[in-house]
Amino acid sequence: MSGGIESVTPGRRLGLAEEYEAGSGTYTRNGMIYSSILGTKVVEKAEEPKETDSQSKPTLYVKRSNAKFAIPVIGSEVLCRVVRMNPRAASVAIMMVGSTPCQEDFQGVVRVQDIRATEKDLVQMINSFRPGDIIRAEVISLGDQRSYYLATTKNEHGVIFAQSAAGNTMVPISWEEMQDPKTKDTEKRKCAKTF
Repeated sequence: MSGGIESVTPGRRLGLAEEYEAGSGTYTRNGMIYSSILGTKVVEKAEEPKETDSQSKPTLYVKRSNAKFAIPVIGSEVLCRVVRMNPRAASVAIMMVGSTPCQEDFQGVVRVQDIRATEKDLVQMINSFRPGDIIRAEVISLGDQRSYYLATTKNEHGVIFAQSAAGNTMVPISWEEMQDPKTKDTEKRKCAKTF
């Protein structure tokens, strides 16, 4: 193995698809290779080219880090990926507790009443999160046997990474809107306050 080793989070751009083969823990979109899991970026040298294939490329993959792992507890801040939604709740996969990655994703739920601290009756799930968003939240209850209950009521909690319908990384322009810098389209989100 060769190349640099660096920690990556889901959605992190790793390289160009024309320069590398996409390996495990990655996905390709619009000619770019992205990380699909939390772990370490690894570049594996291409094998010696065979007579029939002179275009062998190095392989980019993400290796899960299992040196130490975390378990969510009440009051801990977590980083999650939104998996699916319904009008009452968003199901998420908890990837990190504080700054420590989880060895495996824990299941969590953000209920509609736990998204904002005020005007809870006006909150709509579709205007807060979308599947694929990366959010910062707080564990408020150990929930049921299947899922932890999470909240994004604090200003610093909410969406920290989102992609637009065009596949571009969006930037927050207010606490409830994100914009695609290329197409200038805006989408509703419950944005985390960045410091």
